[in-house]
Amino acid sequence: MNDWNTHVIEEFRANAGQVGGHFAGEPLLLLHTTGARTGEPRVSPMMYQDLGDGRLAVFGSFAGRDVHPAWFHNLVAHPEVSAEIGSATRTFTARVADPEERRAIWERQKQAYPRFAEYEQKTDREIPVVVLEPR
Repeated sequence: MNDWNTHVIEEFRANAGQVGGHFAGEPLLLLHTTGARTGEPRVSPMMYQDLGDGRLAVFGSFAGRDVHPAWFHNLVAHPEVSAEIGSATRTFTARVADPEERRAIWERQKQAYPRFAEYEQKTDREIPVVVLEPR
């Protein structure tokens, strides 16, 4: 885990899910996955969108890089995940959104947070939208 992620995770946990800097005031969670190749536990801070009914969406934007983030490969290989949200931890089953579902969720995310539209412009890949369904 890089120093930036470590700092965000520590700040998140020290402040019941609230952080400053890049994520200040934004919906943030800590996604717990299992390494696709290593089987080791991994934690990744990221923004989410509340879909209602306990479901959440997360986005494999990787700030517009031309590859998917490692956490995406992890949850495809091991879809049983958990997430720290505020001071609670919830368990989910992750799945990649189907094309129609993705379109609606992705458009809402770009409207609410325009930098996601910038990420989309920076890459030729389709940025994955992952739905987290409560277990």
